[in-house]
Amino acid sequence: MPTRILPAGADPDAVRSLVTLLSQLPDAEPQPPVTDSTQLVDALARLAAESVDELPEVVVVHERIGPVPALELIREVALRFPAVGVILVTTDASPGLFAAAMDSGARGLVPLPLSYEELANRVQAVAQWSTGVRRHLGHGTDTFGGAGGTVVTVSGAKGGVGATLTAVQLALAAQASGRPTALVDLDLQTGDIASYLDVQFRRSVVDLAAINDISPRVLADAVFRHDSGLALLLAPAEGERGEEVTDRAARQIIGALRARYEVVVVDCGAQLGAAGAAAVETADTALLVVTPDVVAVRAAKRTVRMWDRLQIRKAEETTAVVNRHTRGTEIQPPLVQRITGTAVARTAVPANFKELQAVVDAGRVHELDARSSVKQALWALAGELGLAKAPEGASHRGGGRSRGDRGPVSFRRRKE
Repeated sequence: MPTRILPAGADPDAVRSLVTLLSQLPDAEPQPPVTDSTQLVDALARLAAESVDELPEVVVVHERIGPVPALELIREVALRFPAVGVILVTTDASPGLFAAAMDSGARGLVPLPLSYEELANRVQAVAQWSTGVRRHLGHGTDTFGGAGGTVVTVSGAKGGVGATLTAVQLALAAQASGRPTALVDLDLQTGDIASYLDVQFRRSVVDLAAINDISPRVLADAVFRHDSGLALLLAPAEGERGEEVTDRAARQIIGALRARYEVVVVDCGAQLGAAGAAAVETADTALLVVTPDVVAVRAAKRTVRMWDRLQIRKAEETTAVVNRHTRGTEIQPPLVQRITGTAVARTAVPANFKELQAVVDAGRVHELDARSSVKQALWALAGELGLAKAPEGASHRGGGRSRGDRGPVSFRRRKE
């Protein structure tokens, strides 16, 4: 059986040279190359959704790939697609880089300029390893899930539009439908999930920020198990400590949660930081909550344009959720869609704060009455997004769905 090899690199000349050499290897079947980290992770995710057997045995990553640094990308691929062997091609063959590549999950390193013999030996060894892993996975285990659990980020167009309430109810709906769910507060300076769910817990997302290898036990120690069944990873009580959660740490934390839970809902708040940008970039679905007023819609348009400039996410790959919707307002979901360029969720959340006031004041929004029109709409939204079964009779309005999976991109590098 031929060895499928997927080359990845941003330098056209280097990739062309790599493909030429790979084509000369015995039993090799080079795939069309990808030119950046996003294309690579997208391609692997699409193949993994079909079957593990559809994935290439070997991925060859050139050191000049971008926008994500090569080692960060290798770590992401190794975590999410463990049956794929990754080889790093680099000009630096020092022991330090070799160790760093192995720690990131690479199965081999080939120095530049390329040597046919060394490339052939390394590809053969990695392909054998990949075949062995797949053979093992094929015997009585269903643990491999391709891209892992579903990650949904919830961001606010501006403060006070209801992003946290939306995130909490989406997570509750997913958990209630029998899907193990984690709810993460990445609104690092002003996160309110603990207050909304009446939780006091000394550990937070910051406790995971400095850990390079997040084991299931380490993750379990940092997560709070709520009475509803949700696994909560909270924002720090000291807002200034939020700076400790870098984009790299956020990607690693979300990756660890994705591997353990079927659904991961991330509240990113309304302020964009490195961690929130990485979460939006990594997400399967990115929601942007907006209220039907001029200020909020303008803020949503500003946010979408900023995400596009920073190459975090395109407008058409973002789903706007209209909160506090009334039929009498001049701004309706189709208008939000035209102004922002995003898709718009069919489910609009009605304006009815009286239903919410008692549970919000008590800090127990998980006890919101099932008859509440707000809860019914948010749980219908969860059904629309595929997180939970939509209740019968749920009304839907507006636009469409968000995009599929994308890989991570460094927010910090984008600003430079």
